[in-house]
Amino acid sequence: MKKIGITGGIGSGKSVVCKIFNNLKVPVYNSDEIAKKILNSDEKIISTLKNNFGDNIYLDSNVLDKKKLSEIIFNDKLSLKKVNEIVHPVIKKHFQNWLKKRKKENHKYIIKEAAILFESGTFRELDKIITVFSPENIRIKRLEIRDKVDVNTIRKKISNQISEEEKIKMSDFVIYNDDKNLLVPQVLKIHKLLKRKI
Repeated sequence: MKKIGITGGIGSGKSVVCKIFNNLKVPVYNSDEIAKKILNSDEKIISTLKNNFGDNIYLDSNVLDKKKLSEIIFNDKLSLKKVNEIVHPVIKKHFQNWLKKRKKENHKYIIKEAAILFESGTFRELDKIITVFSPENIRIKRLEIRDKVDVNTIRKKISNQISEEEKIKMSDFVIYNDDKNLLVPQVLKIHKLLKRKI
């Protein structure tokens, strides 16, 4: 069973692509969703984050103040690095346990979705990488609608990720999510190739 990574810049539409793979009965591990759950439930992580960034990083009932954390990590790369160092080992362990269960189900391949697949070094643990590419102007429009934030905030978030060109260079497949290409045929083509190669 091969491990395939899916990444892409913020607002690129990688979650939509993963839903298409999921509809093809391919198991998808969403690292970002799991991270959100762990940040609100793992007592050790909650305590460590509070020690590093102050108690007000969490709201009542230990619910992470996502806006406050975003402001910290997107304005300070050292803080972003620190958060990743705290969270990634726990995610890695969780993913390994998830993989063990999938191996029993006899899948040809699984997908690991992560926004910072390259930045975190996780790509080295995977067999193939798919990058979902979307032009910056389209991504900004999507994020303005989805997150209801201003353009400057979006650009700052984009600047904290490695460039789309770098991601494409380091990837085995690219899915273009723009106004010209349909997603489903691109996913089906990659799906057939991955099934054939294994």
